[in-house]
Amino acid sequence: MKKQFSIQPAAPSDLEAADVVFESSITAAFEQEGLEALIDDMQHEIEHKKQLLRVSLSASNSDLFFLIVKHNHNVVGTISYGPCGEDIRKCTNDELGHVGTLGSLYVLPAYQGQGVGSALIRALMTRLKEMEVTHFCLDSGFKIAQTKWLRKFGVPYIIAKDYWGKDGDHMVWLCEVQDFSQETE
Repeated sequence: MKKQFSIQPAAPSDLEAADVVFESSITAAFEQEGLEALIDDMQHEIEHKKQLLRVSLSASNSDLFFLIVKHNHNVVGTISYGPCGEDIRKCTNDELGHVGTLGSLYVLPAYQGQGVGSALIRALMTRLKEMEVTHFCLDSGFKIAQTKWLRKFGVPYIIAKDYWGKDGDHMVWLCEVQDFSQETE
């Protein structure tokens, strides 16, 4: 039987469950990349995502929002859209500073590989179309995520060689919303 998922805007009642998604999936990503020794970096990334989610829920921030996916009323994944991030600005000499960013795409490890991330991306594209956003960017320094994004989003806008140290490239993509939305015109 196929699992039933629901996607909706994040709400204050989702904070604790979303925090678990960040903690679990970011820790797993660091481990998969062989970076588990970088405990401070991992904790910084987790805390940064928790803080971003809280900022997105404050009434004063309309530029940043999160969608969450639930299975049996439990949060199993997140995605966000907001202003261009610092790494993208650095890697592109601020060429994409005006473009919003798809970010915080995290899925609990037990739910990865089941289409949850793709469903979150489609839901975000639907929302961006409603907002009349035509382009978005995204970035990644994780090799495993880069492999997935190369398949899904194609050739990067830029590859910042050795951005994270030797062989630690950072990739940035610039995409059109219409190319990734579920309905076609």
